[in-house]
Amino acid sequence: MPYFDAASSVPLHSVARQALLASLDEGWADPSRLYREGRRARLLLDAAREAAAEAVGCRPDELTFTSSGTRAVHDGIAGALAGRRRVGRHLIVSAVEHSSVLHSAESFDVTEVPVDRTGAVSPGAYADALRPDTALACLQSANHEVGTVQPVAEVAAVCREAGVPLLVDAAQSLGWGPVEGAWSLLTASAHKWGGPSGVGLLAVRKGVRFSPQGPADERESGRAPGFENLPAIVAAAASLRAVRAEAAQEAVRLRELTERIRSRVPRLVPDVDVVGDAERRLPGIVTFSCLYVDGETLLHELDRAGFSVSSGSSCTSSTLTPSHVLKAMGVLSEGNVRVSLPPGTTSEEVDRFLEVLPGAVTAVREKLGAPTPSAVVRADALVVDALGKRCPIPVIELAKVIGDVPVGGTVRVLSDDEAARLDIPAWCEMREQEYVGEEPADRGSVYVVRRIS
Repeated sequence: MPYFDAASSVPLHSVARQALLASLDEGWADPSRLYREGRRARLLLDAAREAAAEAVGCRPDELTFTSSGTRAVHDGIAGALAGRRRVGRHLIVSAVEHSSVLHSAESFDVTEVPVDRTGAVSPGAYADALRPDTALACLQSANHEVGTVQPVAEVAAVCREAGVPLLVDAAQSLGWGPVEGAWSLLTASAHKWGGPSGVGLLAVRKGVRFSPQGPADERESGRAPGFENLPAIVAAAASLRAVRAEAAQEAVRLRELTERIRSRVPRLVPDVDVVGDAERRLPGIVTFSCLYVDGETLLHELDRAGFSVSSGSSCTSSTLTPSHVLKAMGVLSEGNVRVSLPPGTTSEEVDRFLEVLPGAVTAVREKLGAPTPSAVVRADALVVDALGKRCPIPVIELAKVIGDVPVGGTVRVLSDDEAARLDIPAWCEMREQEYVGEEPADRGSVYVVRRIS
């Protein structure tokens, strides 16, 4: 069964497995002890730190192993802000950061930098967001949902000129190469490159004011309390070195496969929007959204067909809210599919996915049906009552009736689904109709669309 969700977690690399098993026998002792077993464990820990630091592009004494990538983000943000508390509590983040960054920022004075329709930030927007009380800026190296690579070096230069440290979340990109630019702090997660779960990296450059938060602990320079999971750390460092050695060749191969998906999906499936930057993107990620499709239902169809993919869809039973990444980009969120290919994915597996996808989308559209909309004609508009109906139903009903009004006429969609605020404007752009705007209603909102073609 092809696994196409590497952006969530990459299968354990063979080198990681070998290193993990070997260090279970050799690295079980306390590396802080002076007896033989402790010295052996210390040698393994030091070697792992040196290997990981080389891959990150920092000094070994600047690198800390944490219990996860999320823990590294939380500790990095908290420590950097505490270290610069005399400057202020202002924090800058992009609107498409991973949730671990956004949740860490909730208790501070935050400026959210917008992105364009490809999901990229502008260095100028970071410059405009800087204030005298800015203590820290955060930016991912590449986006986890759409694969867009961010201009980290340019943003780092802007921040350095202002004397503000930049924390880079490199979880998605570190396996492919070092992060360029004069960043100040960096975080990453081993299971994103084929290492074991439960190992994160936190790099803090010398000279960056940093004050670890929480109870004091002697391990990992006081930045990561608790006994080190040495076998997992050794496996993480070994696998990072291994995937880096394979990265250049594998990147070329995966780019060809994802480009095949990007180019063929719009030809195979009608009403599809491929999102993310077509050039500045990670090698293995391609994301697209399908009109008139419920994302969760489509994932189940693909799962039954033997493909494991993920979604940032606006419509899942767990949240019923749009993906914050797709919402920030202003693109269609319904029927969203993220295909993220792990190393070793074959051309035949991708071709098989492209064979299965059209039928899966068609099955979902038929299953949802295009329900007969509750439409009322008023003097100047056709009104669609979609109250109580979740996406993609409001968009389906809009599409069913847009042809019933003359060119220049309007359709007013009444909906109480939060996702409609994103998906109706996105539908208008895809179908070359005019989105007039949103109006308040006694229940929900009215979304006004003018037919122009």
